[in-house]
Amino acid sequence: MSESGGKWEDVEISATLVLVNDRIVTQFLGEYEIKLDAKGRLVLPAALLRQLPAEAGGKLVVNRGIEKCLSLYPSNEWDAQMAELNKLNPYVKENREFVRYFLRGATPVELDSANRILLPKHLLEHAAIEKDLVLAGNLNNIEIWSKSLHNSLLDNEPVDFSALAEKVMGGRFNG
Repeated sequence: MSESGGKWEDVEISATLVLVNDRIVTQFLGEYEIKLDAKGRLVLPAALLRQLPAEAGGKLVVNRGIEKCLSLYPSNEWDAQMAELNKLNPYVKENREFVRYFLRGATPVELDSANRILLPKHLLEHAAIEKDLVLAGNLNNIEIWSKSLHNSLLDNEPVDFSALAEKVMGGRFNG
């Protein structure tokens, strides 16, 4: 769905799944501008609901994002993240610090009957989210941004995106 003139338009999107390293991974697409209600709940747009994998059963985990946002994972994708973290050597200080910071604030959440999610206040404060926010599909999770921070992030795009694309993806093309 996308917001146009204050009304939601239906867009047919279904769960997008890809095989990565012998594991089926959810791929979220789209950006959605929404508002939190007075209790700190967000309504997950229908287009994102259709992209949730059935395996998640409406169960999600929200935590701090790498940048100043929140990351919302379906429970099956969160379990895969935990499996990767469990492979790290706990006797390496950087590994412990990364895991500790990555898990800081992680909170299980569930969709209610109105497809709402209650976001914890401490996470809202971390991401500077007050009322207006953007939900952005980001591979296996949905980033939750304050609308103003998301806009400033996009305003500061790399000077030469072409060079960045070549640096990051140049050696990965399989044509």
